[in-house]
Parts: sequence; structure tokens; C-alpha cells
Amino acid sequence: MSKYELAVVVNAQIDDEARTAVVDRCKALIERYDGVISGVDDWGKKKLAYEIQKMNEGFYYFIKFDAEGSAIAEIESRMRIMDNVIRYLCVKQEEA
Repeated sequence: MSKYELAVVVNAQIDDEARTAVVDRCKALIERYDGVISGVDDWGKKKLAYEIQKMNEGFYYFIKFDAEGSAIAEIESRMRIMDNVIRYLCVKQEEA
């Protein structure tokens, strides 16, 4: 298993409960493909570098997890169609 980090930008126009539900779905998706979550960083509401879907702000979350390389394609394909996720990026962490 390799270490990965999933960066997720969530719609800032939804309420706290819906935002928490989106992050929980992301975590459940990782666990569904046998990923082991080691931490979630909530960076809060930030201004976007450029307008996306007529929005200028988003909530940033960084989910660190361990998973097999084959699971990443499945996770990304599910993230692509998830409601209220503006952008996402999954990167492999360097081994120290």
C-alpha cells in the first residue's frame, strides 16, 4: 500500500450538515476500496484562484490515506460525479 492525499474543494454555498456529509462520503469511498484513512485536515473557507461554476469560494479538505494503486482510478471516477465537489486532486505522497 502507498500513501496518498486527496484534496477536495467543496461548494461554499451549502450548509454545514451537507458539507460534512460530502466529506463523510469521500471518506466512505476511500474505505470502500480498502483504503485506510490516517487523517483529515480541514482548511476552512478559502477564496478560489479563479471562478469555478460561478463560485469564488470553497471549503478545502485534505484526506490522507493508504491504498493500493488500483483503487485510485476507482476513487477518482466516483469523485468526478459527486455532488457539491467543485474540484479534487489525488496525489501520491513521497516516501521519507
